Amino acid sequence: MLKQVPIPIKSTLVVLMTALILVLASCGKEDVDTEDCAGTAPTYTSDIKPILDASCAKSGCHDPITKQNGYDFSTYATAEPISQMDVFLGAVQHKDGYAPMPHDGPKLSSDKIKQLTCWVQNGSPQ
Repeated sequence: MLKQVPIPIKSTLVVLMTALILVLASCGKEDVDTEDCAGTAPTYTSDIKPILDASCAKSGCHDPITKQNGYDFSTYATAEPISQMDVFLGAVQHKDGYAPMPHDGPKLSSDKIKQLTCWVQNGSPQ
């Protein structure tokens, strides 16, 4: 005959609560928008760097010294890998579940957001 081993209620509740928190946390982010980028091929050097320098890579934000939240947009080498993360466009597009950027100013113009989005969709070329 098999012996029943009692499962402590406290441990079971901790496991269930942890699972519930993980499920809820993973569902809170809105998908980023895509753009029709036909005829639009922005590059970091000519199109994107000026936007990032003016809005993101400023002193005290995502510059090489401060690196707010670990993000540095001051060079292509540091900006390109971040651009491939959902947090980049999610923040720029002000999507639910992301901290809206730029933090200290209004949402970027739709033209700038489109340039950033097309840059990412095109593989973030230099």
